[in-house]
Amino acid sequence: MRTRLAIVREVVGHREPDDFERLVRSYTPYVASIAIKVLGREGDVDDVVQQTFAEALEGMDRLREPAAVRGWLATITVRILMRQLRRQRVLETFALAERWTPTMLGTQVAGGEERVTLARVYQVVERFSPSERVPWALRYLQGERLDAIAEVTGCSLATVKRRIAVVQAAIEEAFGDV
Repeated sequence: MRTRLAIVREVVGHREPDDFERLVRSYTPYVASIAIKVLGREGDVDDVVQQTFAEALEGMDRLREPAAVRGWLATITVRILMRQLRRQRVLETFALAERWTPTMLGTQVAGGEERVTLARVYQVVERFSPSERVPWALRYLQGERLDAIAEVTGCSLATVKRRIAVVQAAIEEAFGDV
């Protein structure tokens, strides 16, 4: 059985004591990108990233293929996001938390019109359950392949396609056939 350090060394290709730190630095932008695109708000991204790598460190011995680290981290991130979105939804239902509003408006969006459009998109998307919202965001905002989305969400390809189509249809209806 390989140790966590041996697995991290295989993943990052180094044999120094700060191997996990290199792994974190290498994959933080990817994990953060998933988080911000799914959540639509920057304020919670750091917590998601930190929790993802904490869980990754704990589960490093379950990683079978070092080359699969990107997908493995995406899976951990998606699970964390799903839990967070579900918890937020319950809190909002019982008026124990304020409704989330998208704050992703300071990202690489070019101008004011695009920011308004993005805010409207998130207003539509947030009406859906996390199991529908997350695949749509991974596909259309993160640019992930359908098979990769199926893998990280633990769903069949047909289920992922169906969930994405439901959200996309609502967006098209809201925007008049985007």
